Amino acid sequence: MGRTPYLIFDRGTLILHPPPKSKVWIDHATWDDRVEKFRIPAIQYRALVEALQESETDFIDEARQFHPLELVASVEMTPYPHQNEALAAWKLAGRRGVVVLPTAAGKTYLAQMAMQATPRTTLIVVPTLDLMHQWYAHLVAAFPDAEVGLLGGGSRDQTPILVATYDSAAIHAESLGNKYALLIFDECHHLPTDFNRVIAEYAIAPYRLGLSATPERTDGKHADLNFLVGQEVYRKRAEDLAGKALAEHEIVQVKVKLSQVERERYNQLIQVRNDFLKQSRISLGSLNGWQTFVQMSARSQSGRKAMLAHREAKAIALGTDGKLRLLTDLLAQHFPARILIFTADNATVYRISQEMLIPSITHQTPVKERHEILTKFKSGEYNTLVASNVLNEGVDVPAASIAIILSGSGSTREYIQRLGRVLRKGNTENKRAILYEVIAEDTSEEGTSVRRRGEKINEPRRQEEKKENKKGNLKVVYGGGNQRSAKAAEQLNINYSTEKSDVTNGVTDSSSKWGGDYSQETET
Repeated sequence: MGRTPYLIFDRGTLILHPPPKSKVWIDHATWDDRVEKFRIPAIQYRALVEALQESETDFIDEARQFHPLELVASVEMTPYPHQNEALAAWKLAGRRGVVVLPTAAGKTYLAQMAMQATPRTTLIVVPTLDLMHQWYAHLVAAFPDAEVGLLGGGSRDQTPILVATYDSAAIHAESLGNKYALLIFDECHHLPTDFNRVIAEYAIAPYRLGLSATPERTDGKHADLNFLVGQEVYRKRAEDLAGKALAEHEIVQVKVKLSQVERERYNQLIQVRNDFLKQSRISLGSLNGWQTFVQMSARSQSGRKAMLAHREAKAIALGTDGKLRLLTDLLAQHFPARILIFTADNATVYRISQEMLIPSITHQTPVKERHEILTKFKSGEYNTLVASNVLNEGVDVPAASIAIILSGSGSTREYIQRLGRVLRKGNTENKRAILYEVIAEDTSEEGTSVRRRGEKINEPRRQEEKKENKKGNLKVVYGGGNQRSAKAAEQLNINYSTEKSDVTNGVTDSSSKWGGDYSQETET
């Protein structure tokens, strides 16, 4: 009788030796001449183990070091219906997948619900140090008896629940890969980069949850989330939750006219740019067109002149005096409401701050000063704040009721993040939020506005979703989850043992399901 195969974790990969007699593992493995053994990508751990169990192949699993946790929440809130629906959809998908919810819709609490429903060692990955500390504070408050640690910003904890930045988690991916059963990727659109993706690829975690308001990426790599985390299982838009989890809101677009002097100068500059584009046969209607323009502008004097003209024209549109006059009117109209002002550039931030005596935050603002400004904004000592891109993502901004976008990029993600800053209901009854989008009329800003609203991609996306569903893939739940799906999710059994013991006939004892006895699981 041959020796029982061992499954071992080795720096982000798995080694299965000696080879089992069954052939179900062959498709997952590659022969490594250096060690003369079969090596398997860590991310295929769950599929491999399930295949070995189904074929009743005996093996000893020494790869996993994750284990069950006692997670008793000190404070529990009544979940919103969309949070229950999202959790049920995620469970139904085998506790793998991406949930898309707008900013302020309670993604952090949804993650807490997922942790309570899957009480195992957990790694939470976030894009910024600010978010890392916010998650840490939330988890310490939610689970006071659990060990919660940090990886990043000088901290290198080794705890059952660990909050890490993407950078730090990627650097330590080889050592973290077998320690956590549940991976939670906040702002998961950051994951599919060449540097960050190893966090998912080097991990054996059988359970994965991705969270984002806008998972789509301009480079198309969001498609890799299907492999790294799981398919999209649930999506809600801000308008779907208005008046429920989020405040009722109104989006008002206001167009301002350039002054006669500004218009004449703007037209001259655009003509200079367009003459060069026409001569060089460049179209700015695509990302490749812009890249070509940048490259060509560095090769000739006329190219440099065209690029300078483009930038000056853009500056006129972004910072026209008409916008500042309108801003003054809006501030007076909504006083003393709490107001956030967003711009695309620091120069406009500082101009508004100096001329109107409004506190400002940019990437140049020291951390302590930024914290002090946000604290005073939250307390009401400051009722208006102006910022550039630094508040788009990864910063806990106190709830406001009015947002004014004076300028911004064509990014849909940026637009949704900014809208989300005013959608938190807080303790305000019947709150109604307003987002003002201020654009310069008959300038390139009009096209930018269309792009960030996503008006050109909605219909193709719906058609693509229909195609995916016809292929038999898991259907995305857009709210209103049916009773049958919820029931099925509740009955889902977790069958991944964490005990380092022989697997008899590929089936573990019912008391050691991939992380211990699950009979006491609290279904939320």
